[in-house]
Amino acid sequence: MMKKITLAALIALSSASVYAQQTGGFNGPSAQEAQTQPAAQGGFTGTTALSTVKDAQTMKDDQWIMLEGFIDQRIDHDKYIFRDNTGTLNVEIDGKRWQGQNVSPKDKIRIEGKVDKDWNSVEVDVKSVKVIK
Repeated sequence: MMKKITLAALIALSSASVYAQQTGGFNGPSAQEAQTQPAAQGGFTGTTALSTVKDAQTMKDDQWIMLEGFIDQRIDHDKYIFRDNTGTLNVEIDGKRWQGQNVSPKDKIRIEGKVDKDWNSVEVDVKSVKVIK
C-alpha cells in the first residue's frame, strides 16, 4: 500500500511540468500585469482571405475573419481596440489566445476569429493572435 502511495506521489510531482504555463498578453495603455497562458495546442492552419475593419462592418454574424493591424489599447479584461488602415474595431481576446506572446501598440499582428454582431455593434471574438515580423 505504501509503495502505491509513493508511486502516485512521484507521478504527480513529475507531471507538474506538463501543466507549466506561459505568460503573455498586451503591453500598452490600460495593460495589466502579464496574463498566464496555457501551453499552445495544434489545429487547422489553412489560409483565409485577409479582410479589413471596414469589411467587418458588413459581414454576417459568426462569419470567420482574418485581420492585420495593431492593438491600440485595452478597454476591459479581455476587450481591446484593434486598428488597421480602414478604422478601429473592438475585439475580444481571451487570455489563452495570446499563447505566451507579448504585444505592444507598435507590434503588427494578425488576428483570426468570428464576427460578433449585436443590434448596434460589431466586434470580433478572436481565436488566434500572431505577431507579424
